[in-house]
Amino acid sequence: MKSYQTAFIELALANQVLTFGEFTLKSGRVSPYFFNLGRIAGGAGMRRLGEAYAQALAAAGVEYDMLFGPAYKGIPLVTAVATALAGPDAGGRDVPFAYNRKEAKDHGEGGTLVGAPPRGRVVIVDDVLTAGTALREAVGLLRAAGAEPVAAVIALDRQEKGTSGRSAVQEMEHDTGIRVIPLVTVDVLLEYLAGGAVPAATVEAIRSYQSRHGVSA
Repeated sequence: MKSYQTAFIELALANQVLTFGEFTLKSGRVSPYFFNLGRIAGGAGMRRLGEAYAQALAAAGVEYDMLFGPAYKGIPLVTAVATALAGPDAGGRDVPFAYNRKEAKDHGEGGTLVGAPPRGRVVIVDDVLTAGTALREAVGLLRAAGAEPVAAVIALDRQEKGTSGRSAVQEMEHDTGIRVIPLVTVDVLLEYLAGGAVPAATVEAIRSYQSRHGVSA
């Protein structure tokens, strides 16, 4: 397990991003855990989150020219990641970023895109890939603007089968041709939790859920 993954899981547990119990998902499945990155809503937490994303991106070895954050959750995330990349620990790289509005603006600068003009190789920054609607829209927007989306970095890969038998991440990579880079997968999460962070029964419940609904790593 990489150091940024440990730091991210500790951040998630401390801020109740990751909670345990019984949660009914959109799919109708009852999950033994729930993940809500919106729980991180302070400056210190966002700084640490941005650093984790930046480190995951560096570890992936992706070459890119700018970042993009899909509305709405991707907007603060892309800002935090760009800020982290500009810090001394990340080499002080000043990476431009952009984001989109849900509705086009018909005055001022107009349009749906805000920030740096999309160009070159773009990494999309978002929270969790569920249906993948926001990411697919982002890929379309960027390609229409003449940019090349090359990857998406997200917080968690649930590694859970959809109706096709593939996970949401596998579907996204198959449908769009871009690489999806998670900070952590459920497998990594289980490795950490099994070290005593939660009761053994919680770990077993997640393992049981994954054995029924999970995909192979």
